[in-house]
Amino acid sequence: MSILLLAGSPSLTSRSTRLLHHVGDRLASLGHRYGKLHVLDLPARALLQADFADADIQLAQRQVRDAEAVVVSTPVYKAAYSGVLKAFLDLLPQDGLAGKLVLPLATGGSQSHMLALDYALRPVLSALGAKHVLPSIYATEAQIVWDAEKGLAIDAAIVQRVAEGVEHLSANLQALRRADDFSSIDFTPIPFAQVRCSV
Repeated sequence: MSILLLAGSPSLTSRSTRLLHHVGDRLASLGHRYGKLHVLDLPARALLQADFADADIQLAQRQVRDAEAVVVSTPVYKAAYSGVLKAFLDLLPQDGLAGKLVLPLATGGSQSHMLALDYALRPVLSALGAKHVLPSIYATEAQIVWDAEKGLAIDAAIVQRVAEGVEHLSANLQALRRADDFSSIDFTPIPFAQVRCSV
């Protein structure tokens, strides 16, 4: 797994989770593998009591640790990201996102909640050591509509934002891998006396 889709909604059928799955579909179309983690699936008692010994919590921590990139989604409540997402992020080590690319997604009732991504979530992701927090994608409830018969309908502007965000994530991920490959090359030092110059 190279990418982790982290759903931070207290509801299994939330708009933010549906948007996250849409991003996953776009990533898959570009050939990326990903895993999923929904914070709601973790044991509530272990999550709220910060039980680091809980097996499910430890597994979730490993999923984050093993990912090269994390796409994190959340609904916005009262100008902040969800409490269950906060509870999970608090369980990560101080450098829990070190060296990782992070793409934040959020949904809210209106455009007025958009700044919650930059003023509430982004600082936490940076504090956890994320290598690069990509430009956020925010959608209002009116821009993400689910119908049991017709399926998911996403506003054209959001579809475009997602396409750009996924391309950006993919390009940065490939660049990160190239840099890692280059840094793993073992260069044999050449003594100065053997250096030849031509003018």
